[in-house]
Amino acid sequence: MVIAMTDYERRIYELVSASHSHMTAEEVHKRLKGECPAVSLATVYNNLNKLWAAKLIRKVSVPGAPDRYDRAARHDHLVCRGCGKLTDICFSDLTPALQAQTGEEILYYDLKVIYLCPECRQKAKGEGKR
Repeated sequence: MVIAMTDYERRIYELVSASHSHMTAEEVHKRLKGECPAVSLATVYNNLNKLWAAKLIRKVSVPGAPDRYDRAARHDHLVCRGCGKLTDICFSDLTPALQAQTGEEILYYDLKVIYLCPECRQKAKGEGKR
């Protein structure tokens, strides 16, 4: 899909696509503001939503945390239940198995595996010794 992008859209797309840190809209705004002092947070939100609707970027939602934005390449996420850290991981593609189970064509899926990261596990062990 080819869409005409404004300068802000193009720069936001480049920032999100190049990042592996799963930036929030506020983080994107902060980075962009260094280059474009006049950009507003509302403009960043509007452009992130346009890019997401066009399937050029992904929106990763985790309950209790702000939405984060990610590159569109297929990959999955580990989400720490303790600190909320998001980590990219590539599990094997589950599309054929999901289609076989549902009997339906699967367009895409967004897999988030909830776990405790090593730091949070260590912290929990330390608290359990008290």
